[in-house]
Amino acid sequence: MLQSVLTRKNLIAVSVAAFYAVILVFTGMCLDSGSAMMSRRNPIAMLASGIGFKTIDPGTMGFITLILVAFYAVVFATALIYERRYAIVNNIKPTSGKMWAVYGGTFAACLVLSLGLGILIQNPLTGENIGNMLTFIFQSVSLSFFVFIALVIVIGALIMFVVNFINIDKPFKFFDDDRKPIFDDEDLTADVKASFDSEELEASMPGFGPGGAGVGAGAGGVGAGIGEGETVVRSAEALDDREKVFPTLCRIDNEYEGFDNETVQSDDLTLEALCTKFRNYLAKEEKLYFDIDAIRFFISGFAASHFEILEGLSGTGKSSLPRYFAKFANAEVLFMPVQATWRDKTSILGFFNEFSKTYTETEFLAALYRANYNPDRLQFFVLDEMNISRVEYYFADLLSVLEYPQDQWKLKIMNVPYDFIPPVKLEDGKVQIPPNSYFVGTANKDDSTFTITDKVYDRAITMEFLDKNMPFAVLEDVGKVNLSASHLDKLYKQAMSNPNLVMQQVDFVKLNTICDYVYDKFGIAIGNRIINQITNIVPVFVACGGTKETAIDYMISKKLVAKIEGRFEEYIKDALRGLLDLLSATYGTGVLALTEKTANNIIKTL
Repeated sequence: MLQSVLTRKNLIAVSVAAFYAVILVFTGMCLDSGSAMMSRRNPIAMLASGIGFKTIDPGTMGFITLILVAFYAVVFATALIYERRYAIVNNIKPTSGKMWAVYGGTFAACLVLSLGLGILIQNPLTGENIGNMLTFIFQSVSLSFFVFIALVIVIGALIMFVVNFINIDKPFKFFDDDRKPIFDDEDLTADVKASFDSEELEASMPGFGPGGAGVGAGAGGVGAGIGEGETVVRSAEALDDREKVFPTLCRIDNEYEGFDNETVQSDDLTLEALCTKFRNYLAKEEKLYFDIDAIRFFISGFAASHFEILEGLSGTGKSSLPRYFAKFANAEVLFMPVQATWRDKTSILGFFNEFSKTYTETEFLAALYRANYNPDRLQFFVLDEMNISRVEYYFADLLSVLEYPQDQWKLKIMNVPYDFIPPVKLEDGKVQIPPNSYFVGTANKDDSTFTITDKVYDRAITMEFLDKNMPFAVLEDVGKVNLSASHLDKLYKQAMSNPNLVMQQVDFVKLNTICDYVYDKFGIAIGNRIINQITNIVPVFVACGGTKETAIDYMISKKLVAKIEGRFEEYIKDALRGLLDLLSATYGTGVLALTEKTANNIIKTL
């Protein structure tokens, strides 16, 4: 805790308080009519006389009391800094009633210890002596304040003149803090130039060079990936204040003063009403037309996984769907076009720059960090054309972390040196993925993109957009709604706990019949992860107004049958025809229409 208090800003504040304490004692010396050290016609005494202050000889004990007041003024300033910092670190609002009570108690304690002791040491302890002492203290404090302000103005003006005179030929950057300085080659020191030598870098930075993580990793800098994705800080003592290392994250801390927003206003909507309103909003306000089951699957999919993949033809609304849902629900959304150069997590989370000793922050990291301060506001991250680079490379950490319990959804940002205090929400160098965060990736299927692996598909809820829907008229008034993360989660949990909506034993028997056939004929199995996804999404999809069979159809077609695509063994066609017969016998012909269509499309290619 002591390390978090000893920052440059706090030490400056304490030094200013100490400077005022010196001014206070000096002012008292000037006002002390019995002092032999100061002339009675000094400027401060003359000013006091001019404004009608009483001439007082406080005596030795009175002057000692003034010194006590000055000392405890510094103690109070230091304690106030410590208490405010304690509140921020422990996620307590610094301006809360509780903290104001603490500040008031500290002030009262310092007041009693200074004036109380001063009264007790008066000799003789008479009302006249106590009155003179208190008057002397009041006059000294009053005049010292004006003297202090005057000196600050004079000294500040002098410093401003000197600093600007020295830097007269350099650009003024007060209003452009984010602008990066541009150096000419001759401005670089010999040591920095030497540090760019490839052999020296390869020797000094693990993972650099051939076979290593490389330079920048698509994020535009050196040191983007150092040894297994971990950032190494070799010289901890070289790190500056966290405001310099993490400027964006610290600005967010200052904005919220380390205190989370508690709740977000939310309309009392059912899942079915939410789906209907959103579909009509898209049609009337944005001229986008979707099948109602597609809307239901999009919204219910987040109950099974915080990661959805929307793939299919260009121009079918894949990117627009999450963007406009965030707009419709009054949520936050970050839209990130994926770059072909993305190779590891540093492309979205940033990296520590060994040369500048600062962390290169990304929009993704800043939005994720800010989401921790707004746990009740929905936050969407849209990765547009996510398979233009290999998803399992740059998104691997998030895919793994989202498999853990929610309290363990933490991403490693950097190794924090023992004596460095990171931003408030960057505990132990890790940023929390809050439960209000949802990730959506859009994917095209063409020669310019990479195939998404089963590892990624299995962890996500996947929707495929193959057709453009026909326009339809919306007669009623539609508008945006307020939807909080807590209310959406409540709707999900209510649906998943409703015995009338959840998967029944007969539903699992039918599902296992299909799964066993696919495993026997094609060697493709689904694990507990996919079973859990089906168990969660089915009741929510039904609560959205759909049917169990439609939800199961979506899941079987993407999680099971779609994996057969690309196989050309001789037995595949006959086995798929057998699957179609089994689907009809188990569920009825045309009930699992999407699964049947997927199987027929594969048969056509054989």
